[in-house]
Amino acid sequence: MRTTIGWQATDPTTLRRVSLERRDLRPDDIAVRVDYCGVCHTDLHALRSYDPHTRAPLVPGHEFTGVVVGIGPEVTAFSVGDRVAVGNIVDSCGACAMCEAGQENFCRAFPTLTYGGTDRRDGSTTLGGYSREYVVRDAFAYPLPSGLDPAAAAPLLCAGVTVWEPLRSLGVRPGSRVAVAGLGGLGHLAVKMAVALGATTTVVSRTQDKRDDARELGAHDLITSTDTRQMATARDTFDVVIDTISAPHDLAPYLRLVAMDGTLSTLGYLGPVTVETTDLLIGRKKLSSAGSGGRLATAEMLRFCADHGITADVEVLPSSQVDTALDRLRRNDVRYRFVLDMSDLD
Repeated sequence: MRTTIGWQATDPTTLRRVSLERRDLRPDDIAVRVDYCGVCHTDLHALRSYDPHTRAPLVPGHEFTGVVVGIGPEVTAFSVGDRVAVGNIVDSCGACAMCEAGQENFCRAFPTLTYGGTDRRDGSTTLGGYSREYVVRDAFAYPLPSGLDPAAAAPLLCAGVTVWEPLRSLGVRPGSRVAVAGLGGLGHLAVKMAVALGATTTVVSRTQDKRDDARELGAHDLITSTDTRQMATARDTFDVVIDTISAPHDLAPYLRLVAMDGTLSTLGYLGPVTVETTDLLIGRKKLSSAGSGGRLATAEMLRFCADHGITADVEVLPSSQVDTALDRLRRNDVRYRFVLDMSDLD
């Protein structure tokens, strides 16, 4: 076994620095020195539900960048010293219709998650990127383009590909009209990507407080969702509405923004929702969702971001301040993504 250092949960609010074991390299594995790891709302959810009495340890972190420090004998796509990125999926069955279509994120047998998942070969629990080293199957690591800052690129591997997937699958292109509801970790990347795809892009926010931020990100306008007059004026306007709001909320106002034959894609809140059929019927509107991305989409997203200079707006903290980052994230006190610098684990 390989040993490394990481941050493991002791209870639903605290992580402690511990020694971790990684598997010896399999023929198709690479070992990655984790340099930067993003802090995702999913990490908060995992911690909140963590039972310290369970036998399975919890080490969060599923969006990270680093450098290859070891390769298995069958690895040909990577060499020691290569810059790489790893996201929230590290394996899949590879045989179902979804995997064969390049949508490993929808694997019928369920993909192996970067942490809290079950390794498909030995049944062990996967431990995440809040650590100095990660061992991953080479097919689920991605070359990190040289033009991307490794700290600011880390959130692309979760938040970035999560918004990229619907933007691409819904055909956003020059001339498209896109609205992004919520301007946080997901939303700010959705704005950047939609603008780079050539769409006329509008932010929908509860107040006007983020108007300047929206403009800096490239948005063409901001609509205040609490202003009934503004919302009424924008009715039936957008081909695609990307909803990144993480709390439960009424979808009806956002469906009304969708143009005829357009789509509302909900990404932030994945719990149960109630929809009036007539809100879909009037205008033949569609309601969809998405989550993460397959290998092809993830690689495409990274190339697109490199070509257009897109990275996340991040605040980088030493990994020793992980509890601070999580506490501030709980209070939405971040613009727009925390990233942990893992070098202090040396």
